[in-house]
Amino acid sequence: MAGVFLMKILILKLKRIGDLILTTPALLALRQAFPEAHLTLCVLENCEGLVPALPCVDETLVFRYLRPNAKLLARLVTGGFDVCLDFTGNDRSAFFSLLSRAPRRITWGWVKRSRHRQLAFNEFVDSSVRENHTIDHHLDLLGPLGIERREVPVTLHLPPDAEESAARILSEAGIDGRYTVVHPGTARAEKYWVPERWAAIIDHIQGQLGLPCLVTGSRAEFEQAHLRAIRAHLRTPWHDGSGKADLLALAALIRHATLLMSMDSAPVHFGTAFHTPQIALFGETNPFAWRPRHDRALVLYAGHAEPLTHFEPRAKPCPLSDLSTEAVLGAINSLTQRLPTAPIP
Repeated sequence: MAGVFLMKILILKLKRIGDLILTTPALLALRQAFPEAHLTLCVLENCEGLVPALPCVDETLVFRYLRPNAKLLARLVTGGFDVCLDFTGNDRSAFFSLLSRAPRRITWGWVKRSRHRQLAFNEFVDSSVRENHTIDHHLDLLGPLGIERREVPVTLHLPPDAEESAARILSEAGIDGRYTVVHPGTARAEKYWVPERWAAIIDHIQGQLGLPCLVTGSRAEFEQAHLRAIRAHLRTPWHDGSGKADLLALAALIRHATLLMSMDSAPVHFGTAFHTPQIALFGETNPFAWRPRHDRALVLYAGHAEPLTHFEPRAKPCPLSDLSTEAVLGAINSLTQRLPTAPIP
């Protein structure tokens, strides 16, 4: 009896956490189109914690900074991959694609602008990173495999230990029942909002809506300094969840939150995955390509007094300091009015 052909597909996504989350619709579409295929995903080490929530992947390879990565490179060479999909488009991913020796090595058309990178590939997909939402841009890369762009959800499956960690963090913060997750920080300080305004928003949510705010963030000193500045202006209780949640525990906290308030960072995309009622703050980054696209989300863009209802691929960035406290308070009121069944007073 002849053996059954098992297609082996290598997926290269060597970018930040948010980029990886917004690749999950493409992973799901790929799995649905090729249910018997073996999918190998290669990610950066800062995304490794997200891998247990990606049910469509059979194998994960992790690139570690300042390490030899000998096992990773050997696996790329000996993996016997039939297809390599490079969602990244940088020098490292081009090198990894070439090492894979896959007969079909697929990436973006814009990679051809690099004389050296283009040599690693033999198929190119024309899709503008500026003219498309990131989810749609990722789905376009599947075209050569006969998969047309369609609406596919952001999909994360949280393991039980993530839920347990989230429950423990809430208990330690003294929160029992409904709550808001407030995530004021990101890895990029230019995206930060004014501490006094964050404090005013937290005071409003806790004082007027009666929802305790769990403030989350990383252990990074520049982010902790930002949180200390917010706390110094606060008049209501401080519920500290910063530095206590790994990626999946943070996702679980957001999944069960009554409301999510965050910057343009990974929590925005966790909110998208679970359709958590959310308000996302954008300034230096155009929300056209990164915004949450569900009906329980509002997007605020610096320089605009109201939540955006129309998004343009080209927009002038503004410092987040141009976003007023009144605009955010108005969005909170608007969201509660639009969600009469949501558990917000």
